[in-house]
Amino acid sequence: MWRILLTEFFSDLKSQKLRTFLTLMAITWGTFAVVILLSFGEGLSNQMIKGMLGAGNRIMMIYGGQTSISHEGLEIGRQIRFVEDDIDLVSRTVPHIESISPQYGRFTSIGAGSERTNTYMEGVNPDFEMMRTTYPAAGGRFLNENDVTYQRRVAFIGNNIAERLYGEGNPVGQEILVDQTPFVVVGVMEPKLQTGMNYGPDSDRVIIPYTTFRTMYGHRFLSSILLRPTDADHQELINSEIRRVMAAKYKFDPTDEQAIRMWDFIEAEKMNRQVSMGLQIFMLTIGLFTLIIAGVGVANIMYVVVKERTHEIGVKKAVGARKKHIVSQFIFESMMICIIGGLIGILIAGGIVTGVQSLQLDDGPGQFLGNPVLSYSTMILTAGILTIIGLIAGVFPAIKAAKVDPVESLRYE
Repeated sequence: MWRILLTEFFSDLKSQKLRTFLTLMAITWGTFAVVILLSFGEGLSNQMIKGMLGAGNRIMMIYGGQTSISHEGLEIGRQIRFVEDDIDLVSRTVPHIESISPQYGRFTSIGAGSERTNTYMEGVNPDFEMMRTTYPAAGGRFLNENDVTYQRRVAFIGNNIAERLYGEGNPVGQEILVDQTPFVVVGVMEPKLQTGMNYGPDSDRVIIPYTTFRTMYGHRFLSSILLRPTDADHQELINSEIRRVMAAKYKFDPTDEQAIRMWDFIEAEKMNRQVSMGLQIFMLTIGLFTLIIAGVGVANIMYVVVKERTHEIGVKKAVGARKKHIVSQFIFESMMICIIGGLIGILIAGGIVTGVQSLQLDDGPGQFLGNPVLSYSTMILTAGILTIIGLIAGVFPAIKAAKVDPVESLRYE
């Protein structure tokens, strides 16, 4: 039976070359649109998430603020500013904290040899590396506990700073001047994609031990506190507990949102993933409508085929062909058109995606649009849509063909 169906299908292809070609092109274009849109949409979504995690790996950044609610007779507008002791207080009293670091910060002048530049510098502890994904490139390291304990004058610098000051040379082990004070570079940050930032990207940052920072500049108050929960699900609990603990120490209303400000990367990640999902659905919808329009074209063509082959159908029924044979013939032809057009569309889209990936566009807008992903889920979804469209496009013309009266069809010219 399959041999007969294939023979009849290819016979029809030969007799109606232009019509079949145009129908195949419609399915090919629809499939191409679905695969390309989903591939670039998934790549863009992945890069958006990657860029956000480049700014912080599921962290919470806590800043002191200004009271906006009267509490225990104290005036509104009091400044709330954190000190190093608050790091120990939070660590001891707030559950589910995996990592925590104090953060000092200021703009500073740095130089190496005859090169000079200004940038933002932070004083932190070793936990900062994982929380802010400031991983060292090969041959260097991040700050360690001994650097903090002994207040060493060592610096970890961003890759852009390294390029500006040292060019193509290796900065590790070299001297860098921080406000005219010599430091030793122990590591250079590995380049990363970063979309969220404060005071500029991490690639333009200098990082030193917080104890060295405090001793060098005499700062009493922290710029912020950086922490990471053991699980993202504990985010709300940690938020409320920090407000409770700090409110008790600094005498402000725990419900006062202005007293403590939080930059919540966990919530931002959730929102980012929702936006990415919405983008994927939007891309799929556009591609799906394109494919549905192509499917309508297939259905119209199959109705024309039924009309043209009315006499042939009558002959088949007159010699004993059953309805299921007639129905299967037209559904088979419809699905074959969708499958062949779909395979061509997938191959073309796959070639384009592979070509774009090979360009390795890592800078500028290319880092977002130059990383499409041709996943198995995209191809399986496209194949499923094609199967459904092919079935629907063929079933109604096939039912019409099966209802043809053999006596009347034999008279049809």
